[in-house]
Amino acid sequence: MKRLFFFFVFISYPIMAQQLTPKSAFLEKWKNSKEYLLEMATSMPEDKYVYTPTEREMDFKNQLLHICGNMLWLSTTYFSDEVFDRKKLAKNAPGSKAEVIKLLEKSFDEVYERVKNTTEESLTAEVDFFAGPKSKLQILNLLQDHVTHHRGQLIVYLNLSEIKPPKYVGW
Repeated sequence: MKRLFFFFVFISYPIMAQQLTPKSAFLEKWKNSKEYLLEMATSMPEDKYVYTPTEREMDFKNQLLHICGNMLWLSTTYFSDEVFDRKKLAKNAPGSKAEVIKLLEKSFDEVYERVKNTTEESLTAEVDFFAGPKSKLQILNLLQDHVTHHRGQLIVYLNLSEIKPPKYVGW
């Protein structure tokens, strides 16, 4: 029995260690974050995509587009050699709910691929950021934190529209 225990520990340790790197933890969480936000975007009827609880807030659709823009900006600027063109995104902003959801999916997938292709070692590299020097790992945290911040607002929009938000998804 003892041998069997050590065999499983020996076999499972590399798998567990692989899942505990900052990059692998981010990628796992990013997939779940994508699914959770897509459920919210799908839950809101298209005619309520213009809903805003106060005039100080963006409407539901623009919250989603803001999330996309931030994801694309951070991931291209800090995890690729591409240049992000915010004006092009604004000029080609989707109109329909289906188009917004498609852009949301595409944006999440692009971030995932860029981070996946980043080496674990490069996450300690310091980059210039408008708020001062940050590590790429801090940029990863900001990517997820920004999505979480606006997703929290969208939960309120759904509740105020008397739509039950999807069940919370963590890891």
